[in-house]
Amino acid sequence: MAAVDPAGHALPIAVAGRGSAGRTGSWRVKRPVLRPEKCTGCYLCWIYCPEDVIDMREGAGPRGQAIPVIEYDYCKGCGVCAMACPTHALEMVDEEEFLQREG
Repeated sequence: MAAVDPAGHALPIAVAGRGSAGRTGSWRVKRPVLRPEKCTGCYLCWIYCPEDVIDMREGAGPRGQAIPVIEYDYCKGCGVCAMACPTHALEMVDEEEFLQREG
């Protein structure tokens, strides 16, 4: 029997490992941005990240829930984490716009 996450979805057979393709560099087009007020701490983003660049910080959310912390140096911007999020707490935003706004 395959391993499953809390929602009953099958887990991947293998995990790529942290940043399997190395540092992202400047080629990422989109980045996942967390909206902590929407996060339920379900861990689905952490489970499904193919690059293993998401760590969960216990108790750091506004309601005391675990929230994802993303290692952007290795994140490829694939959007799997955002697609896995049932509450849309992770939003894919344009990298260039984000850097101009936050930079």
